[in-house]
Amino acid sequence: MVGLGMIFDDTYRPLFEQLHAEGLCRRDFGFVNVELSAVASRTGNRAELYRQQSAGRVTKFASFTGSDAINNLIAHGVDVVCVATPDDRHFESARLALEAGKHVLIEKPSVLRLQELDQLDALANQRGVLAKVVYHKLADPDHKKLRTHVVDGVLKHVNNGYCSLLEPKQISGRQFAEWIVGRNPGTYVAVHYIKLIDFTFGPEWRLARVSATGQRGLVGPADGPTWDSVQLQIVYAPPDGREAAFDVHTSWVTPDNFPGYVEQEVQFRFDNGVWNAHQRKRGVEVTIEERTPFDLKITPNHHYNAAFLEPWGERSQRGYGIEILRRFFEEVAFVEFGGPQNDRPERLRQMQDLSYNDLSADRNTVAVVQAMEAILARHAAGEPGGVVFFNDPMEGLVLRVPGNAEPVVLYPDRV
Repeated sequence: MVGLGMIFDDTYRPLFEQLHAEGLCRRDFGFVNVELSAVASRTGNRAELYRQQSAGRVTKFASFTGSDAINNLIAHGVDVVCVATPDDRHFESARLALEAGKHVLIEKPSVLRLQELDQLDALANQRGVLAKVVYHKLADPDHKKLRTHVVDGVLKHVNNGYCSLLEPKQISGRQFAEWIVGRNPGTYVAVHYIKLIDFTFGPEWRLARVSATGQRGLVGPADGPTWDSVQLQIVYAPPDGREAAFDVHTSWVTPDNFPGYVEQEVQFRFDNGVWNAHQRKRGVEVTIEERTPFDLKITPNHHYNAAFLEPWGERSQRGYGIEILRRFFEEVAFVEFGGPQNDRPERLRQMQDLSYNDLSADRNTVAVVQAMEAILARHAAGEPGGVVFFNDPMEGLVLRVPGNAEPVVLYPDRV
């Protein structure tokens, strides 16, 4: 495990504790032990705290820190490496793990540039291992139902849509304060919706162009590179020639007493209908003095990840945040233990063909992130209003800024 922050606490920790207690079992690969063997982090403080708290719930794991932590973790003999660091640190950890022939699972966004994605994808194919990305929202029952309606033709041709994800100031002010300098909430939080759009309405759709703007002045200086909020527009060109536009709004400076901790809203407008999904308002509200909205949520989402006391007395933690991680370990187990060794290449191919999480299918998401970051960087440098065009007659990913006749090629090949 690389990185032991909030994402580890919310999803990986309960999964590893479940797998330690139960193992992984499925008819096509039998029973497989999955253990947290080693962790790598910057200081080791969280690792030591978790070691004390988890005694008996996971095996005694090794903890590595410092500049060589990833190499030491790999040398410890692990089979799988999970990368849950801030997104601008994903690439190097994943590259080292793939070069060593380890299966890799990366939190979203996988990387920030298509050049990095190409390199990791090539390494995974060369070493014969899985390289996957975590998009837990794809397992949300609401999103799965939306895609079902689209695939079945119940909802016909989306014309435009709107996605919003807002988080309180404590995200930027406390939890991510060390990482957030020079970053933006679009890359951090918008990628789930970019992937949702791409996976639900693709893969035959092609990206046409991306534009972005944002606001500064709360997390960092008003003229600096750290963004409070970002507004992103993505335009796709479906095969029928009708464009579809999606607006994505993100912020991590919502007031801390905002009732919900995370505000998530999706609206898609089709030829024959409208889909509205409000992730915060699922029908439950609770207020407890000195506990909500941070320790406990005022509008909890029990679909995502929640702890329960079962009727038979057992305590469990489950939901689509954990479900999507468990699925990755099942895919690895199927590759390694799902039949004779000489059939492994075919099992590997089957798992790589799963476009919902394979690194090779992350191209559109990474392309949008790369475009957005380039636009915002020019904006912060005093050149706002940039637009990135995809598969331009000139190159694959091209940034054009008003008043500047010289285009910037961000990526030379087709997206």
